[in-house]
Amino acid sequence: MNRKILVLAAVTGLLAPALAACGGSDSGGDDGGAIVVGTTDRFSASDAVPAPLDPAYAYDVASWNILRQTLQTLMALPRGDGEPEPEAAEQCGFSDNGNERYACTLREGLKFADGSPLTAADVKYSIDRVRAIKSDSGVAGLLSSIDTIETRGDREVIFHLNTADATFPYKLATPAAGIVNPKDYSKSKLRDGFQVDGSGPYTVEMETRNNELVKAVFTKNPEYQGELMPQNETVEVESFDSAEAMGTALDKGDIDLMTRTMSPEQIEKLSNAGPDSNIKLVEMPGLEIRYLGFNTNAPQVRSKAVRQAMAQVIDRGHIASDVYGTSAEPLYSLVPATITGHANSFFNKYGDPNTPKARSILAKANITTPVKLTLNYTTDHYGPATKKEFELLQKQLNDSELFDVSIKGEKWAAFRPNEAKGEYAVYGMGWFPDFPDADNFLAPFLDKDNFLGSPYANSRIRNKLIPDSRREADRLTASESIEEIQNIVADDVPVLPLWQGKQYIAARDDITGTEWALNSSSTLQLWELSRGMSD
Repeated sequence: MNRKILVLAAVTGLLAPALAACGGSDSGGDDGGAIVVGTTDRFSASDAVPAPLDPAYAYDVASWNILRQTLQTLMALPRGDGEPEPEAAEQCGFSDNGNERYACTLREGLKFADGSPLTAADVKYSIDRVRAIKSDSGVAGLLSSIDTIETRGDREVIFHLNTADATFPYKLATPAAGIVNPKDYSKSKLRDGFQVDGSGPYTVEMETRNNELVKAVFTKNPEYQGELMPQNETVEVESFDSAEAMGTALDKGDIDLMTRTMSPEQIEKLSNAGPDSNIKLVEMPGLEIRYLGFNTNAPQVRSKAVRQAMAQVIDRGHIASDVYGTSAEPLYSLVPATITGHANSFFNKYGDPNTPKARSILAKANITTPVKLTLNYTTDHYGPATKKEFELLQKQLNDSELFDVSIKGEKWAAFRPNEAKGEYAVYGMGWFPDFPDADNFLAPFLDKDNFLGSPYANSRIRNKLIPDSRREADRLTASESIEEIQNIVADDVPVLPLWQGKQYIAARDDITGTEWALNSSSTLQLWELSRGMSD
């Protein structure tokens, strides 16, 4: 490829036609051995998280990037995004006018990787299992609109929903609905450790050290039947301690490609590399968001005036530009700017950062200042710039003299369970959507059994606005309810959105298919990669 950066068009469901010339290769991935992908994602098993890769527990983009290669789902997002399409299913669709009955017919002759048949009963077992275990990760919330699942013969599955849900096909495309073999996965207990077995395009072997996954080796599954077309025989995913170590491995040729999470400095360096560089940077629109979450029962932030004052003081523009450069933009809603239904609700309510306005908000609520707070963040899950981001947040809040803020970082293996147990008053999190719809940026945070375990509850959002929005198959028609939800969030501030990011892949120039290797939800699509001649 002659250009040092390939930028993908940010058009919903479409990618620039010219990109087709860059993807694929007749050579596949076997001529030069396994394609090796680097990541800074960490996978740890512990007493708190015994089953990080069980689909009944896993609910973060890193774990899902393992599961999407190995577990098949009834539906899948097509290349370049768009409406979900049948995958393990031959056909699926609503069979009523109220979006409450969804029927699928499986492909003929489906098998798990061990050769055993995959039937409608296995689909029912898998999804019912996630709902029954209902782990504290919140992943079962994705399937909360299911009332009962019916099977007819070996190939028909019928979902009876307890409410209209036009987003249900998207949910069947997530690993929460991944199909597992009952002989490998207990009906009532999580599968400990790192083993994953399914019927997806790859089988996987894990290399672990000290209860951490250090390498996953994906091998093309000869039993796979579905829409995905692997362009390689083997892909290895290696986990690195830091972005710097990952970058060094790419420079030395020890890995072929690196993805999340590169540092802003690495992105800038690769962006400015000369035309003779043998490493190309692929920039893609992304739907990753970062935000502050609040335990609204915690004494420090129980008053929404404190949360509103923080929203009034924090300067998102400086955080995005000073910490992340061109790879992030300020965000004024939980719903990213590129998603149908987005509203700049926080900017409409608070405008530019303004300390006198924040002081007035606190004074009217009789809040004594400075308000003492600790901002908690994870040191090893969202990239090396997170610490700098929280240092800047701390400075902005303390410079207002309305807050006395300290910051504390912890590794993800401890951070996530502590957050879920409500041990933090304020914490920083990221969200990579399960599917590209406004509902998935709202319901997981605000609905009953939300994945944050947040005590915040707004009856109008839960009982009226979310159900109303899900009744509308036309997402433009759903925008009125979606925008009202965003306005309520801006007033109550149970979460405080900060920025929206782009996503990147850096690869050596003999690796093709990189422009398709991440979709807008940051899902790794390893089957798209191959080794061939550079353009």
